[in-house]
Amino acid sequence: MLHALFKGPLLITPHLLVNPPFCSRTSVTEFAKPRRGQGGGSRLRDMPCASQCTTPAETNGGLRRFKLNESTFLASLMPKKEIAADRFVEAHPEFDGRGAVIAIFDSGVDPAASGLQVTSDGKPKILDVLDCTGSGDIDTSTVVKTDADGCICGASGSSLVVNSMWKNPSGEWHVGYKLVYDLFTETLTSRVKKDRQKKWDEKNQEAIAKAVKHLEEFDQKHMKVEDANLKRVREDLQNKVDYLRKQADSYDDKGPVIDAVVWHDGELWRVALDTQSLEDDPNCGKLADFVPLTNFRIERKFGIFSKLDACTFVANIYDEGNILSIVTDSSPHGTHVAGIAAAYHPKEPLLNGVAPGAQLISCKIGDSRLGSMETGTGLTRALIAAVEHKCDLINMSYGEPTLLPDYGRFVDLVNEVVNKHRLIFVSSAGNSGPALSTVGAPGGTTSSIIGVGAYVSPAMAAGAHCVVEPPSEGLEYTWSSRGPTVDGDLGVCISAPGGAVAPVPTWTLQKRMLMNGTSMSSPSACGGIALLISAMKAEGIPVSPYSVRRALENTSVPLGDLPEDKLSTGQGLMQVDKAHEYLQQARSFPSVWYQVKINRSGKTAPTSRGIYLREASACQQSTEWTVQVDPKFHEDASNLEQLVPFEECIELHSSNKAVVKAPEYLLLTHNGRSFNVVVDPTNLSDGAHYYEVYGIDCKAPWRGPLFRIPVTITKPIALKNEPPLITLQLMQFIPGKIERKYIEVPVGATWAEATMRASGFDTARRFFVDAVQICPLRRPIKWESVVTFSCPAAKSFAFGVEGGQTMELAIAQFWSSGIGSHETTTVDFEIGFHGININKSTLVLDGSEAPIRIEAVALLASEKLAPVAILNKIRIPYRPTGTKLSALPTKRDKLPSGKQILSLTLTYKFKLEDGAEIKPQIPLLNNRVYDTKFESQFYMISDANKRVYAMGDVYPKSTKLPKGDFTLQLSLRHDNVQYLEKMKQLVLFIQRNLDEKEVIRLSFFSEPDGPVMGNGSFKSSTLVPGAKEAFYVGPPAKDKLPKSSPEGSVLLGAISYGKPSVAVQDSGKKQQKNPVSYQISYVVPPDKQDEEKGKGSSPQCTKSVTERLNEEVRDAKIKVFASLKQGTVEELKEWKELSISLKNEYSKYTPLLVKILEALVSQNNVEDKIQHYEEVIDAADDVIGSIDRDELAKYISLRSDPEDEETEKIKKKMETTRDQLTEALYQKGLALAEIERLKGMATAGTDGEKDEGKTADQSAAVSDAHPDLFEENFKELKKWADIKSSKYGTLLVMRERRCGRFGTALKALIDVIQDNGEPPKKKLYELKLSLLEELGWSHLVSYERRWMHVRFPPSLPLF
Repeated sequence: MLHALFKGPLLITPHLLVNPPFCSRTSVTEFAKPRRGQGGGSRLRDMPCASQCTTPAETNGGLRRFKLNESTFLASLMPKKEIAADRFVEAHPEFDGRGAVIAIFDSGVDPAASGLQVTSDGKPKILDVLDCTGSGDIDTSTVVKTDADGCICGASGSSLVVNSMWKNPSGEWHVGYKLVYDLFTETLTSRVKKDRQKKWDEKNQEAIAKAVKHLEEFDQKHMKVEDANLKRVREDLQNKVDYLRKQADSYDDKGPVIDAVVWHDGELWRVALDTQSLEDDPNCGKLADFVPLTNFRIERKFGIFSKLDACTFVANIYDEGNILSIVTDSSPHGTHVAGIAAAYHPKEPLLNGVAPGAQLISCKIGDSRLGSMETGTGLTRALIAAVEHKCDLINMSYGEPTLLPDYGRFVDLVNEVVNKHRLIFVSSAGNSGPALSTVGAPGGTTSSIIGVGAYVSPAMAAGAHCVVEPPSEGLEYTWSSRGPTVDGDLGVCISAPGGAVAPVPTWTLQKRMLMNGTSMSSPSACGGIALLISAMKAEGIPVSPYSVRRALENTSVPLGDLPEDKLSTGQGLMQVDKAHEYLQQARSFPSVWYQVKINRSGKTAPTSRGIYLREASACQQSTEWTVQVDPKFHEDASNLEQLVPFEECIELHSSNKAVVKAPEYLLLTHNGRSFNVVVDPTNLSDGAHYYEVYGIDCKAPWRGPLFRIPVTITKPIALKNEPPLITLQLMQFIPGKIERKYIEVPVGATWAEATMRASGFDTARRFFVDAVQICPLRRPIKWESVVTFSCPAAKSFAFGVEGGQTMELAIAQFWSSGIGSHETTTVDFEIGFHGININKSTLVLDGSEAPIRIEAVALLASEKLAPVAILNKIRIPYRPTGTKLSALPTKRDKLPSGKQILSLTLTYKFKLEDGAEIKPQIPLLNNRVYDTKFESQFYMISDANKRVYAMGDVYPKSTKLPKGDFTLQLSLRHDNVQYLEKMKQLVLFIQRNLDEKEVIRLSFFSEPDGPVMGNGSFKSSTLVPGAKEAFYVGPPAKDKLPKSSPEGSVLLGAISYGKPSVAVQDSGKKQQKNPVSYQISYVVPPDKQDEEKGKGSSPQCTKSVTERLNEEVRDAKIKVFASLKQGTVEELKEWKELSISLKNEYSKYTPLLVKILEALVSQNNVEDKIQHYEEVIDAADDVIGSIDRDELAKYISLRSDPEDEETEKIKKKMETTRDQLTEALYQKGLALAEIERLKGMATAGTDGEKDEGKTADQSAAVSDAHPDLFEENFKELKKWADIKSSKYGTLLVMRERRCGRFGTALKALIDVIQDNGEPPKKKLYELKLSLLEELGWSHLVSYERRWMHVRFPPSLPLF
C-alpha cells in the first residue's frame, strides 16, 4: 500500500481537540490555500455553472477580516453555514431531515453518545446497530439446562445463577463467552489495563510484603542454617518472594471474560451477560441482575459493560440463538461521522448535526480484530442491511488506493443498490493530496458514488482549529485527495466542510472532539442531502440518486479561480437551498443518469470515463475520441411510459474550443448516441489544464449540464540537457500555496535525486512534497515526504521513478505553517535523474549451480555500478489439507437479489522448527479490498490447543509464533459456487524473515564459471553512457541455505545496482544506500542424497527360523493389541481380556508391558479413579520388574566404540529400555501422588514450617514406620533420569507440593513449562492454578484463569 492513511477510516487527528502546530504526515490537521496562477500559464476559462450559482463570499463563509463571537464560534464547531444548511432549515424547519434514513458504514455508532438518542421530531435517532464484520460474534450453539439450584454452567466454566423471573418455556440456555478486550478499541483497552494493573499491583505488593516478612522471620529464628530440611524450607520461602516479583515484571492482562447466555422467552430471543470479572464489587455484574436485551431494532436498548470502561454495547441474535453478536465500536470515528450527519442537541442547537431530523442505522464495517480496518464481509453485509432497512442514504468514510477505478465486487453491489433500490451513496474522496490522481476507492473512483472533497472556511479555521489568523476565504484542505481518476473521471464530485467538533463514544470520557478529513466532509454532504430528501418526500418529488446528484453538481459554488481547481474541489461547495430549488423546478423531468464511455477512435479498449492526456507522447499531437452517451433509468422504469418517450435535444459545449472540439448538437434517445471529440494539446504550455465538454438541454438550459466529459491534460517539461536536470528557482510560497510541475522522466531513469532549499522566512515552515506517476494496471506510484524547515536550509532526497512516464511534482506549504507571519518563503528545487537499466527486472535463480547473466547500461550519465543482493526471506508453499463449502445460515448474508452467500473454509497445516516471525500470503487475493471480484477473505492461525495467535484479511501482518505445529484456516466468501470451487486448491505461502545469521549475501562474478571456480569476482564498475556491461550473480552455496527450507520453497530478497551520488535523507530516516531495488528469488532444489545410506551390511542373524517366527507372531499380536480402542464398555472388556492373555503368554516381555501401561494411562472418564491409578501402579511395577536394572546400569555406564556396530546396537537397545524404565517410574509416581490427593492422606505437612524442627533421623524414623512409596519411587527415578527435565519435572513438582514447599514446587513447574518445546499442556497449567490456590494468592489465581481461556479455548472463534 502506497499510503497507509487510506487503509481504514479516512480521518486525521482523532484524539486532538485543538490543532497541533506540527504533526506527522498521517495525522495532518492543517489546510491549504487556493492555488492561484498555476497550470503552466493557462488563462482563465469559462466553465459551466447553473443559473442559481452565487458567489462564494455570499454562501461559503469566505468573509474577509472574519471575526468570531460566541454564537459564531459554536456554529463553527459544527459547520452548516458553508453549505447553506442553516439557512435552509431556518426557512423550512420541517425539512430538517425528517423522513430520511441514513446508513452509516463506519466503525460503529455509540447509541449512548450525545445527540444520538432522538430526532428533532421525537423519533428514535438510531433504528438499528449492526456489526457487519463478525468481530463481535460469539458461538452460542452450546445448549445447557439449569440444575436443581437454578444454576447453569457457563461457557467459561463458571457456575451462573439464572434469574427465576426470566421466561424460558424450552428450558434451553445457549451459552458462550468472550474476552472483553476483543470488543474494546486499543485505546479503551489501554486505559482499562492501566487501571486494572494498578489494582493488581497493589495486591501483588501486599503478597510480596507478606512473603518477605515470612522470610525475614525465618532468618531471625535461624541465624545459621545447616540442616538440609531447614535449607529446603528457606529455599521455598525465597522462591515465593522471587516468583511474586517476577510476576510483576511479566504481567500481561488478557482481560476479563464475560459469559453470555441466550434463550427464547416464547416471543423473542433474549440475551444476558455476566460481567462480574469486570467489577471490583463481587455483588455487581451478576448474570441474574442483568436486564435482558434482544435485537436492537426491536426494543432499541443497549448496555454498558461497567462503570470503569463506560463502553456501550448492543446485542443481536442470529441463527436461532446459535450466534450472538455483541456490537461495540472499533474507533470513535463512526460516532463522530454520525454526529456530523444527524446529531440533535435540543439545548445546544448550534451544535446540531446537519440533518437533526434524520434517522440512522449503524453498519459497522471496521473490524475490531483488525484495528478497525474494513473487510469485504463487512461491506457486503452493510449493503444488505441498508436495503433491508429501506435507507435513503449511505455514508461511507472509508477507502484506499485502487488498481482499477470503478471495478470490483463491492462496486458491482453498490451499482445494484443505487440503480435498483435508489439509495444515494456518499463517500469520502481520500486524504492523499495535494498531488493529482490521488482519489481513493470507492468514493473517488466509482461512478455511482458521490465522492466528497474536504473544504475549510475561515469560520472553521478560526473556531474549530483555533488558528491565530484565519484565511481570508475558504479553500480545500491541502491533504484532500485530488482527481482525476486514472481513467479520466473527475474523481471529486463536490466539496463540503471537512472538519467538525462532533459527538464521540462514551468510553472516550468526553462528549465530543475535533476530527478533520474527507471522513468529515462526506457526512456533512450526506446530511445536506438528507435535508433535500426530507423536502422531496414532503413535497412529493420522486427521490432518485440521479436527480439529486445533478442538482448538487449544478448548484454548487465553484471554489478557486482556475478551471483546474475542479480537480481538487469537484463542481464546488454544495448548496442545499439552491439544490432544493433546482429539484423543485426539475420534478417533472425523468430520473436519468447519463453514462459516458470513451474510447480512443479506432480502439475498443480500454474504455474510460474521461479523457486524460498525461504522457508526453499524448501531448504532441491531436487525438480523436469516440464518446458514447447512454441514458440509464432505474430498473423499475416503465418501457412505454418512460423509455420509449425519452428524447432530448442536447447542445454540446466545449469550455475551450481551441483545445477541445465537439459537435454542436446531439439528439439523444433511450438507446444512446455516440459522437467524436478532438483534443489538440499541441499549443498548450507546460503544466496542468482542465476542460469539459458538457451537454445542455436545448429546451431547458436552466437545468445546467446533463453530463460532462472531463478532459485533463498534464503537459510535461521535456529535459533536453545532459545529464538530465531541472532547477525550479525562486518559487514563492505563502501558507496553503501549491506548486505543481510535470516532468517527462527520461527513458532510462530509475531514480531521482532532489535538493530543496528554503529561505526568506522567520518562523518554521512545513511542506508536503509529493511525486506521482501513473502506470497501467498499477496503483499510482507515489513518493511523499513531509519537510520542516526551522531555519533557511537545504534538504535532499532520493526516490525511485519509472523512466518514460510523466511525473507530477507537487510542493505545498501548509496553510497553518507560517500563519501570522506575513513573509513569503522562497523555495528552490533541483531534481536530477539517474538510471542503471538491466535486461532482467526480476531475477529468479532456478536452484541449479548456474549463475544468471545480467546486462547493465546507463543511458543518461555515467553511473557507479555497485550491485548488492541479499536473500532475507523464505516463502514456503502449502496446499489445503481440508476444505469445507457451506451456505452461510443467517439472513445478514442473503443478498438483495435473493442469493445466499457461500463460504469456503480452507485448512492449511504448517510447522515451525524454531520460533519465527511469519506472514501468510495469497498472491491472488492479497492487497485488494475494492478492486477485486472476490467478496472477502479472512484467516486465523491457531495451535494444537486452538489458541489463536493471529487474524488477518487482505493485508496480512507479520506475527511472531513459537516453535510448534500450527493450523491456518482461511475463509473465502462469494455467492457464486463456481468461483469457490476453483479456489479449493488455492496455494498459500508462509513467509518468514530469516534470522540475521541466516541472511544470504549473494556474490557477483565476471566469469560464468565463477561460482564453481571461486575466481573472477565482480565488485563495481563505472558505466559509460550507452555502453553495456555484463556480469553474473551466483546462486547461494548449498551449505548456506536455511535449515528449514524444503524443496520448492523460495528464498526472497532484493538486488540493487546503483547508489545516490549525494547523501540523501527521507523524512528523517536513515541515509538511503539504494533508492531503487528489484526482487530476486532462489528456488530451493531437492535435498542431496544421503551418501551414508545403504552403506555397510547387517550382521548375520544367529536365531533359528522357529525363534524368528515366534518373535514375528508375538510382535504382530502386540501390534494388534496396541491398536484396540477402549471407548465403549465392550471394547474395554475385549482389551482387558487380551491384555491378560498376552501378559500370561509373555509375562516378562517389556514392550508388551509398556503398551499395557500406555493404554491404562491414556484412559479417560474413569469412574473409580483410585482403582484406576492402582492398576496403573501395578502395570508400572510389571514394567519395572521385567527389566534387569543391574544389567542395564552396566551397559549404560560403559563407553562403547562407535565403530563397533554390534555394541552400538546393544547400547541403543539398552537406552530404549532405560527410557521404558524411567517412564514406568514416572507414571507410577504420578499415580501414587493422585491416590494420595484423592484420599486426602498426604504424608507431609501442608505448611513448610511443620518440617522445620525435623531432623534427618526423625524423618528416617517416620519413613521406617510408614514406608513412603512415593519417595522411594522418586529416589529410584532420580537414579535413571534428570528429574528437573521437562519430561519428568512434574513429579518433582508433586514431591515439593506434598512436602508443603509450594514456592519450590511452583518454581519447578515454571521450569517444566518453559523447557517444554511443545504446545502448552493444559494439565501443567491446571497444576499451576492449584498451587496458586493453595498459596492463597487470589489475584494470581484470577490472572491465570483468564489466561486459561486464551491458551486453551474450547473451540476456535467464528469468522
